[in-house]
Amino acid sequence: MSYRHSMVCRTEGIQALVPAKWRGLEGSVSVFWDAEGQADAKGYYLSPDPRIVIFFNDVSEQIRIANQAHKAMQSFRPMRRAIYVPPGMPMWSRFTAPHRFSHLDLHLHKDRLLKLLTPSIGRSAAMAALQQPVETQDAAPVETLASLLVNELSNPSRHPAFAESLVSGVVTGLMDLSERAEKGSGRLTQAQMNKLASFVTARADCRATVAEMAGVVGLSESWFASAFKQTNGVTPLQWQLGKRIDLAQKLLLTSGLTVADIAIQLGFSDQAHLTKAFRQVIGETPAAWRRMQQVA
Repeated sequence: MSYRHSMVCRTEGIQALVPAKWRGLEGSVSVFWDAEGQADAKGYYLSPDPRIVIFFNDVSEQIRIANQAHKAMQSFRPMRRAIYVPPGMPMWSRFTAPHRFSHLDLHLHKDRLLKLLTPSIGRSAAMAALQQPVETQDAAPVETLASLLVNELSNPSRHPAFAESLVSGVVTGLMDLSERAEKGSGRLTQAQMNKLASFVTARADCRATVAEMAGVVGLSESWFASAFKQTNGVTPLQWQLGKRIDLAQKLLLTSGLTVADIAIQLGFSDQAHLTKAFRQVIGETPAAWRRMQQVA
């Protein structure tokens, strides 16, 4: 298919060090950038097509991103080494320090991805995969392929079919297609839920922000919140509250702490706050529940 990518791109304080190298292939455009950003540099990106970005150096300390406008800087999350951005998903970036970086941009036609993925996982799962962001710091599975593709951009030496196969390898290497086939829709896998449970319960107060939980499973905050509720029937914060109440019950049974002390330990504003949350989940106040357990 004849394909020309279209993307809104606005940057401040970011400049290319050499002209970009690019190559158009069947249903994709590959672009290699060597650039640097100043402290407080920023960018905005929006494409109607799916996009993959592979960084060839670690940028997680210097570049932070968000998918919603007007968010406070502390709400931005680190940019990972390899990301997949679904069609129509906006992205804002901010630099915390000056940094030189290089990356490969793959702009992909939606039909190109569907044609690639459907034979292996089915059209429904392929459509779901197209809509789910991927962010990972482990770029090893795709970095070698991306480097070979950059070489083909700089010095084309083989038939275009070789470069196209590299693009396909990057796509299938970055997306966890076994999970997409298992889910078939925007749901979290059991492995992801186990990872979240371990992350939250390892904290003394079982507290974490939605952004932190999303980062644990490598998803954007907005997609994570939607997938979590579809999987569990409750929001991430409602689920987390249940974990905190579970811990409160354990402390009520096994420690001599007062209800007020437990409230402080679990990060509730005061005893009344814990009592209200406990009654909503358990149906009794903490003090009444403790007495009932002692009698039993």
